Amino acid sequence: MSRSASSTAPLTPPVSAKARAVGLVDIRTVVPDAVVELRYATSDNFVGVPMYPAGARCLVHESMAPGLKAAADQLRRQGHVVVFWDCYRPNAVQARMFDVVSDPQWVARPRPYATSHVAGRSVDITLAYARTGVACSAAQRVQRHCLLDMGTGFDDFTPRARAFAVDGVSAQAQANRARLRSAMNSGGITVYSGEWWHFNGPGSGVRRPHLNAPLS
Repeated sequence: MSRSASSTAPLTPPVSAKARAVGLVDIRTVVPDAVVELRYATSDNFVGVPMYPAGARCLVHESMAPGLKAAADQLRRQGHVVVFWDCYRPNAVQARMFDVVSDPQWVARPRPYATSHVAGRSVDITLAYARTGVACSAAQRVQRHCLLDMGTGFDDFTPRARAFAVDGVSAQAQANRARLRSAMNSGGITVYSGEWWHFNGPGSGVRRPHLNAPLS
């Protein structure tokens, strides 16, 4: 971790005993300068209402920690910070999402086992400039940071959202997506081809018991 990232990071309270027991950690203990902007804790999502409780935390399985740290370190050297839109997702929330968009191409069908977000082994992320004060529109500003142009917003259910889309995606947005993929790949974390923002950690597709851990 860089000196600047460690010196400015606030102390992160411990996760719950239940979260700790199933191997979940708060992303801020792994990436201290992470910008946590959980969309499902707000009404700014495709369902239109908050689905996470107030104070929800970005939790990931500990197996993702080394890769996320490596990726964030690389991106920090390039002048960027990682913005986390979603992390561990309780199965009840996954079921509610599927009720709204019942298309497995865009929203995974809830199962009697946990994979991906429900197992804490996937994240939805984007990039922002680390330096604050960069000029950008209010829509592109997140916690004093300006987002990079990625060609679409979060949870965009159109072909342009595909990770390697070209049609309707500017050359700059394609380059920014490639930059994010490259950094994540350096940590052994791979993009889901259907969504440029969705990245899977090691073992994300393995069927596991539901975690049933709180987000607070």
